[in-house]
Amino acid sequence: MVRKKENQDIKSSARKADHAGKEKVVKTATVKSAKRHSYPFGIIGNCSYLAHIKTNTNVCWLCMPRFDSSFIFGGLVDVEKGGEFSILPEGKYTSTQYYKENTNILCTEITCEEGRYKVTDFAPRFNLYDRYFKPLMLVRKIEPLEGTPQVKIICKPVTEYGNRKLKANPASNHIDYFGAEATVRLTTDFSINHILAETFSVLNDTKYLVLTYGSPLEAPLASTVEDFLHKTQLYWGAWVKKTSIGNMYQKQVIRSALVLKIHQYEDTGAIIAASTTSLPEAPGTGRNWDYRFCWLRDAYYILLAFNNIGHFEEMERYFNYIANISVKEKGRFQPLYGIAGEKNLKEQILGLSGYLGNVPVRIGNEASTHIQNDIYGQVMLSLLPLYTDERFVLREKSDSSAWIGSLLKKIEMVMDEPDAGLWEFRNFRNYHCYTYLFHWAGCQAAVKIARRIQDRKLESWAEKLKSKAAAKIESCYDKKRKVYLQASDSTYLDASTLQLIMMHYLDPSSKKAQDHLKAVESKLAAPGGLFYRYLHKDDFGYPDTTFLITAFWHVEALTAVGRVDEAISKFEKLLTYGNHLGLFSEDVDAANGSQWGNFPQAYSHVGLMNAAYRIAQKINNPNFF
Repeated sequence: MVRKKENQDIKSSARKADHAGKEKVVKTATVKSAKRHSYPFGIIGNCSYLAHIKTNTNVCWLCMPRFDSSFIFGGLVDVEKGGEFSILPEGKYTSTQYYKENTNILCTEITCEEGRYKVTDFAPRFNLYDRYFKPLMLVRKIEPLEGTPQVKIICKPVTEYGNRKLKANPASNHIDYFGAEATVRLTTDFSINHILAETFSVLNDTKYLVLTYGSPLEAPLASTVEDFLHKTQLYWGAWVKKTSIGNMYQKQVIRSALVLKIHQYEDTGAIIAASTTSLPEAPGTGRNWDYRFCWLRDAYYILLAFNNIGHFEEMERYFNYIANISVKEKGRFQPLYGIAGEKNLKEQILGLSGYLGNVPVRIGNEASTHIQNDIYGQVMLSLLPLYTDERFVLREKSDSSAWIGSLLKKIEMVMDEPDAGLWEFRNFRNYHCYTYLFHWAGCQAAVKIARRIQDRKLESWAEKLKSKAAAKIESCYDKKRKVYLQASDSTYLDASTLQLIMMHYLDPSSKKAQDHLKAVESKLAAPGGLFYRYLHKDDFGYPDTTFLITAFWHVEALTAVGRVDEAISKFEKLLTYGNHLGLFSEDVDAANGSQWGNFPQAYSHVGLMNAAYRIAQKINNPNFF
């Protein structure tokens, strides 16, 4: 996703660079390069917070009290200013990291000269008093496995994005850290003095560390942690058992579903794109963005993924988030909002060294000021199940027609204007095919809703706008090349037009769909099943990496047109681009399979889930598109 202010159109200069850009990117993709870069950490979460834990046991990213708050630990983007929370032996060691099966409970085993030990990290989550217990509490259980290893606990929380170190104040069995908006407390049965002095302790029995923000743990330590661990494991196991998944790729879909689940901020229902900021799309490019927000565009794909696995609760919460925005927003919709619906997401650059030295480190996102007109259709599609899914009780509201009509009015208002598109170009606008597709799909959804609420006038209006949107889509068609272009005033190809097939604008069995697919993949397909968004020059130069969700879109398009064996082959190649835990990034370098971009990327996991579902359905029912 590319982000900033609209300026004047630079189509002509970009067109001139188009051919050179394609040569440059494709050539790069065939070069055998250095060691593959993979993100060496896993995540835990409980729908109140998310934490990233490296294979060296360090909590390298933890924001509290919200997903978009300042980090408490942020070594991911600045080793010096980011603080540290690690449990390490003296000297050399090796580590192995894995999840407890079908959970978001993470285990890291450390082997050193003195022996071996395991760190179990989790965010408590379970049912309590008819609600979910999901405290701002990071729990770490450390147990010896072999020998008598010695470990050193380093706990150095910070705030204000590393500008302020918290002051440690010891007590009898805990350390309070002051300086943040609320007290950070570390409750433990390790020696407080050893922690403060950063000296080693012999690990001869199981120990516990409980880090809290705001509300401390005021209960017996060992028995409470064991109880929380047991209940959290039972919760995740039960959640997975309620997941409807076919026999194909169950392991990968389960992990993706678990990742997606903890990216939902349960208090409001928002689902963020990623929990990190400024992990670069490619090193040295400046394409570093804050993704800790909720994009309206993603709503359709995310809700589809939850529906495909039969999870209704998450859908309903997300509906509430989208509905709250769509009802309250009287003017244009922003492309993205804060997790509680905040509109002001002003972008700032921090004085941090960046991930592996990649700057800038940004917070906020100026894409919130963009004109991106596809989002109205996306919102309409997101609301459709409220009226057509029988699991929702249809309450006839006097304002239903007005509500849907207001969205149609927005689509009508913007249909003749250019926009920044789904890739959020910062310095030029075009008449994008993808935008028109979602005008068309949104109007089609409005027709269905209008019929359900028996509003003939609304239905007629939606039908007319749908026809107009179809004409706009056709203005992007290049008859000579037999392909739909990125925009009506462009010569470029764009992976987003694969959605024409997936959304059934094009009949997947038609020659037109087949020709379009072949034309797009002939230009944008990369080695190893990967796929580029586009290959022309944008605001920051030429794209260096492929975009993982477009590769999953390609798999879906292949499946839809009946090229199922190819789809399966490419899908299985894509599965190899996860890290050691099966977590996926936003971008992948086609030259060596390196992971780049914010991580893990909810969008990539959604792409995996939807592609797996389409393959399974197609195999079971050849007529399924």
